[in-house]
Amino acid sequence: MSKQFILAVPNFSEGRDEEVVKKVADAVRKYDGVKLITVEPEYDFNRTVLTIIGEPKPLKEALMEMAKTTYENLDMTKQEGTHPRIGAQDTIPLFPLMNIELEEVKALAEEIGNELYEKYKVPIYFSGENARTEDKKSISYIRKGQYEGLKELLQDKNHPDYENRKPDLSENGELDDEKGATIVSADMEGLTAYNVFLATEDVQIAKNISKALRGPSGGFSTIRSVGIKFPERDGVVVSMNMFNCAQTPLYRAFEFVKQEAKRYGVAVTGSELVGPVKLDYLLNNLDFYLGLEGFDKDQILETHLIG
Repeated sequence: MSKQFILAVPNFSEGRDEEVVKKVADAVRKYDGVKLITVEPEYDFNRTVLTIIGEPKPLKEALMEMAKTTYENLDMTKQEGTHPRIGAQDTIPLFPLMNIELEEVKALAEEIGNELYEKYKVPIYFSGENARTEDKKSISYIRKGQYEGLKELLQDKNHPDYENRKPDLSENGELDDEKGATIVSADMEGLTAYNVFLATEDVQIAKNISKALRGPSGGFSTIRSVGIKFPERDGVVVSMNMFNCAQTPLYRAFEFVKQEAKRYGVAVTGSELVGPVKLDYLLNNLDFYLGLEGFDKDQILETHLIG
């Protein structure tokens, strides 16, 4: 029987203390059947994103140990950063990767959420396919107000939004002072971070293109984007979070940005993937740009080394 693999992309609310980041990463590394692909601390955001692939049982053990380590080393009353967050171990999102169904991943997310609460009494929100309400399918809805605003709201049991915003598992319907809360979820597709670089120093052009690109303002429903300037390099950037590269391929977003940039007489100088990406999300670009007919993934020799 083929081995099953799950992708986990958890983030925790520390990106500045190298010693703490190493402790959390090492907590994951020690498990057989689990591979830590990337560790990406972000200083300004003050959070770290891990990319982990593992078989279900050891992956669950590794994620439990990871969360335990963050709970022991982080204090949300002292945490500051520019990225939205509500907890020390802020999110634990799981995705099917190979030979496993979404329902199995969803069941594992339930186990993790329940056991984290039972062992550490940390408040738990279930999101994605595990959400208890339609609103809670969105992490941004759960995080609204961030740790400070949500903590204050939940202390007022008469607040009109209290019932909708309270944790799904908690001792008193509030956030833990030091741990905050943890969001656990299962979804079919994960987030792919993708940047497209423009040959201009006018950040407003990048912002205009980003607005046209993202779902809420008329673009692709599976894309959220911003126009920004990276101080360390020339030009400006259209920076995207792509939530379903099967439905909206990378090439489609890339071509859209190129077309919009032409309106301003601006060239696209290149693009960048931030972190790992599924092989399928690259292959559909190969199909498009080369016009391949009848191409099959099995034609790539390295795919026969997997699983």
